Amino acid sequence: MTDWTRREFLAAGTLAVAQAEGQRKTVGPGAAAQAPGPEPKRSAQATVAPADKIVLGFIGVGGMGTGLLQIFKKFPEVEIAAVCDVYEPHLRRAQSAAGGTPETYSDFRRVLDRKDLDAVVIATPDHWHAIPTILACQAGKDVYCEKPLAHRVHEGRAMVQAALKYQRVTQMGNLMHAGENYHRVVEIVRSGVLGKISKTRVWMAADRSGLGRPQDGPPPSGCDYDFWLGPAPARPFNPNRFTFNWRYFWDYGGGILTDFCCHIVDLVHWAMEVEAPQTITAVGGRFALADNAETPDTLEVTYEYEKGGQKFLLVWSETDANAHGVENKGLGIMFQGTDGTLVADYRTYRIIAEKGRQIDEPAKSLARSVGHHREWLDAIKSRAQCSCHFGYGHRLASVGNLGNIALWTGEKLTWDRASEQIINHPEANLYLTKEYRKPWALPSV
Repeated sequence: MTDWTRREFLAAGTLAVAQAEGQRKTVGPGAAAQAPGPEPKRSAQATVAPADKIVLGFIGVGGMGTGLLQIFKKFPEVEIAAVCDVYEPHLRRAQSAAGGTPETYSDFRRVLDRKDLDAVVIATPDHWHAIPTILACQAGKDVYCEKPLAHRVHEGRAMVQAALKYQRVTQMGNLMHAGENYHRVVEIVRSGVLGKISKTRVWMAADRSGLGRPQDGPPPSGCDYDFWLGPAPARPFNPNRFTFNWRYFWDYGGGILTDFCCHIVDLVHWAMEVEAPQTITAVGGRFALADNAETPDTLEVTYEYEKGGQKFLLVWSETDANAHGVENKGLGIMFQGTDGTLVADYRTYRIIAEKGRQIDEPAKSLARSVGHHREWLDAIKSRAQCSCHFGYGHRLASVGNLGNIALWTGEKLTWDRASEQIINHPEANLYLTKEYRKPWALPSV
């Protein structure tokens, strides 16, 4: 269990508060209280020498982007010089949140043109992650990009290659990874006290209501809708496709699976020390909610992994119209071993011994994080690798993307990690990438 001071909880909750409306829609009542991984206490610095400043630009400043801005602005060495969004109300709100001093832009390329920026924070919709990130790496900027890292598997690979080629410091937004609870669960699972683990589970359950079926119409005032679409197909403007709800449409996101895969599958990958599944099967659809959204509200995905000759399953379970999850948790992660079961969420864990066995928890063995955001800032100075660097983020995001491909094809897919190809269903490889609407294209790396 994790004990937090009031100050730590409030600090960790800054991002959750910024996303409160969206989180209520995403994970049901009480989601904002599940704030993970606080930044550590720091002694305040009155002044920071100009040479020690880290100058940031923010690309995409909706709820998530503005929440990140509010976190990063609290670090004494951070200077926010630019904010960018194609929707003017978001842009003005972010400028105000940063103290009114940053320059505002509607075209992210003008942000990347600035020589004074050390790094950028990208919190656009998923379909806009890859192009700005790669161009930022080419422009010599370090990058913090929100989860999931990419909209398609090949985009994520290109982002990783760009970061490596241009020697950029990267971090995917996945702040639970830095928390004490996740570190403790990893230590317990790796210690072997649960016995041989043959099945892991991750799940999301919430009593969401449908989005309805609003009519197409003109975009809101102050929105450059064509730029917002960018590489995505041209579509008439619909309110449900805009702002938070874009994630429920295949053109821009991948539904709850890709939205939360990086948060909760992370713990399985980390604790079990695996990189990719071998096989993937999926079944589901939009069965319960009546609206014009496209991604599933009911979904089961089964992933088969192998580690050291021992196989285990990872089962993703999603129920969007009923809040009853597993073990009285709407969101959770489970490890089932021959000697015991561990059930966790963002902030807590519980061990259930099997057949009256005594399970003794191991001592701490992992180095603790200085905080997910602090870690990136420190790495910009030291040029160290962050815990959720793009290579790690790409592996997590690919799990969600592959689950959706299995759903689209209706086939059991066999994945080759080395080549990043589906080897038993060649046609399915077409879904690893996508067609970009001209004039946009994925930059060459």
